[in-house]
Amino acid sequence: MNMFYIQLLKLFSWHDRLSDDQEAATKNCCLQGSCVQKILLTHKRGNRAILRQNDDDPPRGLKGSIVTEPQTPKAESIATTIAAHAARLSEALNVHMRNSFQPDSRKVLRKFHPAEVSELTGISMSNLRTRHQEGDFPEVQTDLRGRRLYSATEIDQIRHVMARTGRNGATYLPGRRNGDALQVISIVNFKGGSSKTTTAIHLAQRYALRGYRVLAVDMDPQASLTTMFGYRPEIEFSESGTIYDSLRYQDPVPLSQVVRKTYFHNLDLAPAGLLLSEYETETAYALQHKLDPPFTQRLAIVLDEIEANYDIVIIDCPPQLGFTTMTALLASTGLLITVVPSMLDVASMAQFLEMAGETVQTLEEATGPIDWSFLKFLIARYEPTDVPQSQMAGFLRSILLDQVLTMPMLKSTAISDAGMTQQTIYELDPSQVVKKTRDRILESVNGVADEFEKTIQAAWGRKAE
Repeated sequence: MNMFYIQLLKLFSWHDRLSDDQEAATKNCCLQGSCVQKILLTHKRGNRAILRQNDDDPPRGLKGSIVTEPQTPKAESIATTIAAHAARLSEALNVHMRNSFQPDSRKVLRKFHPAEVSELTGISMSNLRTRHQEGDFPEVQTDLRGRRLYSATEIDQIRHVMARTGRNGATYLPGRRNGDALQVISIVNFKGGSSKTTTAIHLAQRYALRGYRVLAVDMDPQASLTTMFGYRPEIEFSESGTIYDSLRYQDPVPLSQVVRKTYFHNLDLAPAGLLLSEYETETAYALQHKLDPPFTQRLAIVLDEIEANYDIVIIDCPPQLGFTTMTALLASTGLLITVVPSMLDVASMAQFLEMAGETVQTLEEATGPIDWSFLKFLIARYEPTDVPQSQMAGFLRSILLDQVLTMPMLKSTAISDAGMTQQTIYELDPSQVVKKTRDRILESVNGVADEFEKTIQAAWGRKAE
């Protein structure tokens, strides 16, 4: 990053006048933070130094040769203030990450209790104990009370044991079978704050725990999904390492070089970063110059490389109908549209659907039919006690019928509080939240995921198992 700021300095005419010591000082300031602010200050000082070096200027040692009016200190510019705020926020977030994810500043997944394993796998508690006593299942860690604690990897091992030895063994491995197509699901809405990212990460984690091989793709330059997985995209992916590397028109890289393992077993991530915003302008240029492959095919082609490694791909789309979103939609086999049951949000969704419909129709005329297996709507941030929300939810169901999932995603302080530490409800230790509150939101989130799982299974031509 140091060279970036040196290049920035070269944009100013005074840079050529900097001495080696000044350039070294500039590099040092970049390492210490507040780079943009310090560059601007250095720029001002450099201009003053240049003016003093003119032939008509008096030597520095002579005082009183020029009479100047006293100047009132100017307030900081907006740009300088923004840069300073950014630097302070970045440092504060770094401290938060170090404190939250010690010792290696990476998230790790908690262990799961037997009751949770039973719910995830469908194995009864008694059968779970019996299988351990008979030595069928791997030995696992126990707590101080002797209660077994299971990692996500150990839960997956138990699944495979039951698939080999249990009745209806196939039910324990619900993912793709011979002939099943990769399910690529885009979670979209035109409006921000509709719980797209919240829905995406909870579905991805739930399905990974349920035994599916899941790839989460962050297609939003804001990179909220990437951040939830414990990364700092503005630092770790400032120049490379994101889905943009695979989608860009010049020297794209295979998706396998971008995908990262997460702390969830069976769940990988294709991260995003601010550079992904360049895809919009590059695509406009590519269309003008007819570069191949077009944006309509780029993600689909990229996914073909890793298709055999996953059962489900979940894409978190940006809150806009640009080229990035359209690229995701055209690579998808199904859509999940989140909507908050308020008049403004529903009106915004209606506009999104109208624009999307017109855009897709235009693309179909140019490229042929776009075949989505399903289109579902999820009522998000729902408060059952809110009468206007209940009325709007009923209105949506009356219009969209069975395309609206029966289970809504409830608004919950448990999810909000978990998000403060970049966690989901699945990552929270049960002791960290009131049991009644946790049970309430888990019932909602699991209900949404399990209902939508039936849609995925139906796309494979079978009932959810």
